[in-house]
Amino acid sequence: MKTEKVIDHIVLWLKDYAENAGIKGFVIGISGGIDSAVTSTLCAKTGLDLLCLEMPIHQEKSQVSRAQNHIAWLKTNFDKTSDLTVELTAVFDNFISAVPAVENEADRFMSLANTRARLRMTTLYYFAALNGYLVAGTGNKVEDFGVGFYTKYGDGGVDLSPIADLMKSEVYEIAKVLGINEEIIKAAPTDGLWGDDRTDEDQIGATYPELEWAMEESDKGMSANDFSGRKQQVFTIFKKLNSVNQHKMIPIPICKIPETLK
Repeated sequence: MKTEKVIDHIVLWLKDYAENAGIKGFVIGISGGIDSAVTSTLCAKTGLDLLCLEMPIHQEKSQVSRAQNHIAWLKTNFDKTSDLTVELTAVFDNFISAVPAVENEADRFMSLANTRARLRMTTLYYFAALNGYLVAGTGNKVEDFGVGFYTKYGDGGVDLSPIADLMKSEVYEIAKVLGINEEIIKAAPTDGLWGDDRTDEDQIGATYPELEWAMEESDKGMSANDFSGRKQQVFTIFKKLNSVNQHKMIPIPICKIPETLK
C-alpha cells in the first residue's frame, strides 16, 4: 500500500465532502483504540474543526487513559481540535433501572452492550447538530463488510466512513506513518462495550489477520472444505459471522406495495 498517498487521498476526500456539504468539521468518539485514533487524526489533518468526545460508561481505566493521551496529542498538533467528556454512566444506569427486569440476566447482556453504543451515537449526533459537524465513523473493512463487528445504529450510525475500505492491518500501517501513540498501536483491539478488558479476539474467536485472510479467501469463492485445522476453523467463524450479520451490511428491507394495490 502507498501509505502516504492513501493518507492524502482520505484527507482530501474528507475535506471535499465536508466543504461541498457546507459543513464546518467533524465530531468523533475517541475510544483509545487504533481505529478512532487514526480516523480522528485524518479528520484533524483536513484543517477543519474536530470535536473529540469521550463518552465513558463504566469504562476500563486503560481505555480512558489512552483516549486522553491521544486527544492531548491531537490538540498539540492540530489547532482546530477540541474535546469534551460526556459521562454517560448515569444515563446507562438509569436506562437499566427504567426497563423491566428479566429472569435471566444473561439474556439481556448483549442488548445492554449494544445500548452503550447507541447512547454514544445519540450523543455524537447531538453535538454534530449543535455545531454543524459530520459524525465520522471508525469502522474498518473487515469489521464493516467482513464480520459485521459493530452495533447497528450504534457505532454503525455515522455520516461518512473514512477508513471503511481499509483492512485492519492497513489501518495499523497508516497509524505508524501518522505518528499515533505507541500505546494505542500496541493495545489489543477491543470494542469497549462490556466494562471489562475483553478483546475483539476474545469475542470473535479469531485475530484480525486471520479474519483478513478468511475474507480474501471467501472473495475467491473458497469454502470451509478447502481448508483444515485452524484455517478451517477461522474460515467457518468468518462465514458464520458474515452470514448472521448481513442485516447490518445491506439496505433496510422495504415492503414494496404492488401498483395494483395503490
